[in-house]
Amino acid sequence: MKLSHIALISIAALSFNAQADLLDDIQEKGVLTVGTTGDYKPFTYFDGSNYSGYDVDVAKHVAEQLGVEVRFVNTTWKHLVSDLKDGKYDIAMGGITRRMSRQLAAEQSQGYMTFGKVFLVANGKEAQYDTLQEVNVPSVKVGVNIGGTNEKFAEQFLTKATIVKYENNLDVPKAVSTGKVDVMVTETPEALYYQTIDKTLQAVREENPFTKSQFGYLMPTGEQRLLNTVNFIMDEMKLKGVDETLMKKNSLM
Repeated sequence: MKLSHIALISIAALSFNAQADLLDDIQEKGVLTVGTTGDYKPFTYFDGSNYSGYDVDVAKHVAEQLGVEVRFVNTTWKHLVSDLKDGKYDIAMGGITRRMSRQLAAEQSQGYMTFGKVFLVANGKEAQYDTLQEVNVPSVKVGVNIGGTNEKFAEQFLTKATIVKYENNLDVPKAVSTGKVDVMVTETPEALYYQTIDKTLQAVREENPFTKSQFGYLMPTGEQRLLNTVNFIMDEMKLKGVDETLMKKNSLM
């Protein structure tokens, strides 16, 4: 049986309307939900009551530009993408490294800061642990957070070292400071942040990191309008100097 032209148009219209647009949903409900680990200073930190950090401030700015409220949802590095896919939040933010595996699983925003993998060690031990060869031995304990790119870096380049894994990224610098581990795999901004606030810690290779990457934000696959809008807001932040203001506020400059 052939369908009439009007019937075909009606079916097409219903199919189009059935396709959810997350940006419209956010504006209709008046809330932007942001998934963040809350354990990666100075980008995201949860003190048990409130969230703070550079990306927390950016999230508030994005919500303000959209004319909605912001609500933060706690997640983990291990479940960062799966929670996004499950609809637990609209966007994931908080020192998230742009990488191919995440591009295949979600939409990634433009990059907003270039950085590299470095080590964080006890003050005075920089020369002892400034190469992969020196760290990649069984006697060296290397601390990493579970589910992030630090863990992947250690598994790829430090196969002979003793890897100690932590669920909460905030526990790794503490482990270095107390001598539970010798080295923390981290990124340039985090290493410099801890070196500044804790004199028992020292960044290694901050001027010559082992890798180069960028941070970005994650949105659900196919949500092109939301992705375009977030990228537009990020461009406007650069143009108007909002990003620099927030970086200075959070000790990133």
